[in-house]
Amino acid sequence: MRHTARTVITMTTQTQTQTQTQTQAPTQAPTRPGTAEYATEHTPRLAWSEHAPEVFKAMVRLDAAARRGLDPVLLELVKIRASQLNHCAYCLDMHTKDALAAGESVERIVQLSAWEESRHFYTEKELAAVELTEAVTVLTDGFVPDEVYERAAKQFDERELAQLIAAINVINAWNRFAVTSRMVPGHYTPGQFKGSAT
Repeated sequence: MRHTARTVITMTTQTQTQTQTQTQAPTQAPTRPGTAEYATEHTPRLAWSEHAPEVFKAMVRLDAAARRGLDPVLLELVKIRASQLNHCAYCLDMHTKDALAAGESVERIVQLSAWEESRHFYTEKELAAVELTEAVTVLTDGFVPDEVYERAAKQFDERELAQLIAAINVINAWNRFAVTSRMVPGHYTPGQFKGSAT
């Protein structure tokens, strides 16, 4: 490819812009070549974990306790589905990245919001967990129907089921903290809070 002086200047400017974007605290999402700029990134309402550190630490401990004995792949599906239902962009950013880093497929993550039409992408155990997640998350829509609970009880022993119910409740709590305080998605890197966060 032949570079003209104008092409070299343009490429240099783009490189400088990318470097500045990576080193400065981002306030606006990057643009794609040939497209309009993305909307400006919003400002969080409150750094809640800084103002309520003991609550945050308790949530971290609860999260660690709830995940014990659960399949990590299944757990990320639960967290992603609850976060979709709660419209929690921050948790979606975190848990889709963690799932991908752990080897989950893009296809299964994409299909999760329409799992009832994409059942063949998941195991029966995963389907039972996702269905229970929906029932617990949207609590007033049937108040966790008996048939949903029974399907989960067939796939999980009582200890596992208790842990799953705990994990569903924990991600719902994280979602509510993040949504209420308007935590900003897009800056999480996989494993960033490994061993100490959601």
